[in-house]
Order: sequence, then C-alpha cells, then structure tokens
Amino acid sequence: MARSDRLMRLMDTLRRLPGPVTAARLAEETGVSPRQLYRDIATLRAGGALIDGEAGLGYTLTEDPALPPQSFSRLEIEALLLAVSALRSLGDGALTRAGEDALARIVATLPESQGRHALHATMRLFRPQVPQRSLQIDMAILREALWDERSVIIDYLDLNDRATTREIWPLGLSYGDDHVMLLAHCRLRQDYRIFHVTRIQSLRPGAESFRPRRVALVRDYAARCITRPGG
Repeated sequence: MARSDRLMRLMDTLRRLPGPVTAARLAEETGVSPRQLYRDIATLRAGGALIDGEAGLGYTLTEDPALPPQSFSRLEIEALLLAVSALRSLGDGALTRAGEDALARIVATLPESQGRHALHATMRLFRPQVPQRSLQIDMAILREALWDERSVIIDYLDLNDRATTREIWPLGLSYGDDHVMLLAHCRLRQDYRIFHVTRIQSLRPGAESFRPRRVALVRDYAARCITRPGG
C-alpha cells in the first residue's frame, strides 16, 4: 500500500472509531505492524494532526488541520447519518466502509456542538436486515470498469440456471433491499440487459473501451423505459 494511502486510512480510522483507540486496534484496522503504526502516528503528528495519547493508553484525533471547517443544519446531519446507515443493508462491505469513512471525515470538520449532535442524532435506520446472497465477484474490479468505462467479461448464471459467458459494457449499479442489479449493454445481444450481480459467477476485465458513450447509453435506456407501454 502506498504511504499516502496508508496514512489516509489511519486518519479515517481515528475519525471513525471512538477514542481512545489502542495501537493494536489501529494496527489491525489499517493492516500494518504495531511498529509501523507508531511511525505513522509520528508522521501524522509531524504533519500537524493533533493526536492525543500514547502507546499503552490509546490515541484520539482531536484536530485535523487538513480538513476545512464545515457547517450543516441538524436536518442535513440527520440525512447524512441515515444515508450511511442504509448502506449496511446492501451487503457490500467495501461500499459501507467507504461511506463510514466519508462520514467520519465530514464529522471531523464540524464545530464541536454539531459534532456532538452527529454522535447522538435521533435518526437511525431501524429495520429488519434482509438476508442477501453473497457476492461471488470482486466488486472493486466492476467499479473500476464502471469508472473507466471499459468492458468486462462475465460468467453468468441466469434465473433458469443457464450458464453463459459474455462481454458487457457496465453502465450502472442499482441496490435494493435484497438485490444488487447491474445495467449493462450486452455485446453478445447488442442490447441492454439487467444482470443480478449475485448471479455473476466470475468477472474479469475486457479489452473494449466505450468512453465517452456511457452517459448517452444511459440516457437512451431511460428514454426507452419511458416510451414503453405502461412505462
């Protein structure tokens, strides 16, 4: 892992976890040795971050000069908390962690009174967790293809358990309570298809680039949906 990425992950962990956080916990969360963790703490302090505590007691981030101060209304804070808590029901651990890290970064920039409100906000997402089928693929590869507008090759098991292999242009993801769907342009069928991501058995990068056609393709798909009978 690059040094800058490692330090950012450590800062995100300090923001996310209630302090004081032990060095052992921080090392586990960031995937480094305790010795490296102590060096990273020293590097952050040298860069201006105010981190209270020491080895054996735990650490607390009290100020992060890299982030500008922000202000949100109570309702805006409630909305952010609700949105991030909803991620936990999607079954995508990486996406949930990214949302929690982003929220922690936002909370770290709030004035003290608003920061306390964020920690004790009244709005939380209380609903039964719907069991989801586990994902068979590395979502990081799929997201990279979406961002870079490049094709992927999937081995797919349809709803009738028929197996096919096809190259697709991934256009967008949709999350529901019990499913993750992928809108794509299928190069085999030369048409739009919606795939259940949990039924993708394997995935690998393809060779085609469809940049900058993604926006036009999504717009075309949306127009088709509107003009369909009953749409």
